[in-house]
Amino acid sequence: QVQLVESGGGLVQAGGSLRLSCTASRPIRGIRISAWYRQPPGKERELVASITITGGTNYADSVRGRFTISRDDHKTPPTLQMTDLKPEDTAVYFCNVVTYAESTWGPGTQVTVSS
Repeated sequence: QVQLVESGGGLVQAGGSLRLSCTASRPIRGIRISAWYRQPPGKERELVASITITGGTNYADSVRGRFTISRDDHKTPPTLQMTDLKPEDTAVYFCNVVTYAESTWGPGTQVTVSS
């Protein structure tokens, strides 16, 4: 099974930017949809943004216009560019890739936004 590892998280001041990357242990065939989720402290995991096999994107209302999901090609996990970060964006961010056979998650990367 392919393994995913997120990177790029850290501590940033409000208004700052971060770029999250997701690295796969091998090229992934048959990606149907890939996404970034986040889990704020004490809350449930929520969808941040997703990108489909055809390149269509979807964003949570709270991040639309500030975050951008992208990918290099149809066999690689997505990247998440985050701008104008707010304290409420503080969370553990997870990469998720869904193929025709399985759904794979990374262990997550912490993003902390100070006010």
